[in-house]
Amino acid sequence: MLEADDVVEAHDRVRETSRWTPLEYSHTFSDMTGANVHLKQETFQRTGAFKIRGATNRIATLPPEDRDAGVVTASAGNHAQGVALAATRAGVDSVVVMPEGAPISKVKATRNYGAEVELHGVDYSEAAERAHEIEREDGRTYVHAFDDEAVMAGQGTIGLEIVEDLPEVDTVVVPIGGGGLISGIATAVKDFDDDVRVIGVQAEGAASAAQSLEKGQIYERESVDTIADGIATRRVGDRTFDVIEERVDEIVTVSDSDIAVAVIYLLERSKTLVEGAGAVPLAALLSERFDYADDEVIVPVLSGGNIDLNTLSTVIMRGLVETGRYVKLRTVLKDRPGALEDLIDVIAAHKVNIYAIQHDRTSRDIGMNAAEVELDLETRSHEHVAELVAGMRDRGYEVELLA
Repeated sequence: MLEADDVVEAHDRVRETSRWTPLEYSHTFSDMTGANVHLKQETFQRTGAFKIRGATNRIATLPPEDRDAGVVTASAGNHAQGVALAATRAGVDSVVVMPEGAPISKVKATRNYGAEVELHGVDYSEAAERAHEIEREDGRTYVHAFDDEAVMAGQGTIGLEIVEDLPEVDTVVVPIGGGGLISGIATAVKDFDDDVRVIGVQAEGAASAAQSLEKGQIYERESVDTIADGIATRRVGDRTFDVIEERVDEIVTVSDSDIAVAVIYLLERSKTLVEGAGAVPLAALLSERFDYADDEVIVPVLSGGNIDLNTLSTVIMRGLVETGRYVKLRTVLKDRPGALEDLIDVIAAHKVNIYAIQHDRTSRDIGMNAAEVELDLETRSHEHVAELVAGMRDRGYEVELLA
């Protein structure tokens, strides 16, 4: 099993390639939660995510003949970029297999870091099958995204940085996909102080580790469904599961809506762009998915910031809806001059801003003398939305909330 000495040795190997990322106290999230919150900003890491650490350590431990043969891996994005850059810096040829639906930005970045990219399969598991075929065909070394002790040790260097920068830490909150990150961090943190809690967080639509712990054995999901593509794996690793069972105190899950809200708050309040997988620790804290004491020193590990712009627009809209900052509704007007103006007056009286209006006289769901109206509105809060809807209904409008 992975040991603390492995993580210490890894830190010496990766320090020239990876950055010692900031650990920043957050007034905003401390005020919101009552805890003492410090954000571990792996979003500022080279390649924009923590994966460069484990990839560098794995490649650094290759014997000369394996370095000459090159490496291959599978990844949805962040591990792909980490392996590509680590291999290029070490002078090792790399091939990366990515799922066909991988974000375009991550595919381009992986190629720019020097890897040959092949798109294959619908998810990580199918991409990994193809990568293992290449491993056998070309004699390359497979660099696993998480289930490799050298990779786990590299990721664990984050834990060493946390305890050195913040020795008074009480709880570290870590995303879980395949389990490599939390295995490494838990190993480093528990060696420093076994009383420090390590809490793992998964998306509800990809909660293989949480389900595995409940069953006492590794559970593989048939599919995954989450906006947090960086942790969208169907199962944890064999090696990582052993470490998780022994060293992780608790695993909780968060919804995609929770994740979207965390992304929004990080953008708006901390001016930090974080991908869905990187936002799950803060999502768990903000949605109170685990217990903590007042002023408890908590470190959410923001594991990466490589979010696709198309995904970001969807996440932002979801986050605005969940925080009551955006609402879409439908109502029906009498088809007569001035009816739309009367409706707008009601909306304006509640100080609501209109993004868009769709006015339709041809809908089959309404009478011949009526018009259906859909409105996209900017609001301030859920309470503001409720006040608007109540005000419209008081004026005789039937209101259906669409988002």
